[in-house]
Amino acid sequence: MAKNEKPTEGIDFEKSLAELEGIVKQLEAGNLALDKSLALFERGVQLARACKEKLAEAELKVSQLVKDKQGIFSEETFKEERD
Repeated sequence: MAKNEKPTEGIDFEKSLAELEGIVKQLEAGNLALDKSLALFERGVQLARACKEKLAEAELKVSQLVKDKQGIFSEETFKEERD
């Protein structure tokens, strides 16, 4: 890890996402030096990966209550319905 990089471990999802959104705005403005743009891009990639991992972990934990024909509820792992 370069000396100016901040670790993504320990940062919650919302903070990571907010930082990533800020980076995107800065890069979209297009008024940064190349070196600064590259550093921000690299940080953005780190944050995007961390967010993706946190979302995958959350998806594994999500469950739903399902009601059977007898009206009894049971807990099942959430399965996304795709079109």
